[in-house]
Amino acid sequence: MSMQIILKTILTFFFILLVSSITSADEIFLSLKKDKVNVRYGPSFESPVKFIYKKINLPIKQIDKKENWRRIIDFKNNSGWIHWSQLKPINSVIPLEDKILFKKPSIFSKPLAKIKKGRVLVLQKCKIDWCKIKSGKFKGWIKIDNIWGSIN
Repeated sequence: MSMQIILKTILTFFFILLVSSITSADEIFLSLKKDKVNVRYGPSFESPVKFIYKKINLPIKQIDKKENWRRIIDFKNNSGWIHWSQLKPINSVIPLEDKILFKKPSIFSKPLAKIKKGRVLVLQKCKIDWCKIKSGKFKGWIKIDNIWGSIN
């Protein structure tokens, strides 16, 4: 192998690493700050409203940003642009399957309720494989497998 081919290979590898790190840096989970949030077709107030979220604390994933706007996607793959003032750091998750809510972080603890998939769960604290959550009148612990959102 010639030195030129080796150098091209190394440069290509570093370019791919750089691009992938920039892309993944924009992908973070956030939550809706209010119970009514406009999602727009483009990153401006002049852009038409695509749809409206009516669920405070709904977890969404930021996939791009432009100035004060964030392009988001939700757990149903709906996407659009939201002004950053309508977002807050992640504090919630959505279970992708039905879950059992327990009194303590153990499957041997008392079961309190069945949590249906798709319900917004507000995180209070987490320990290894378990999170203490609140949702409506329910408060307890769930296993954090098969969820949409981030616990960090």
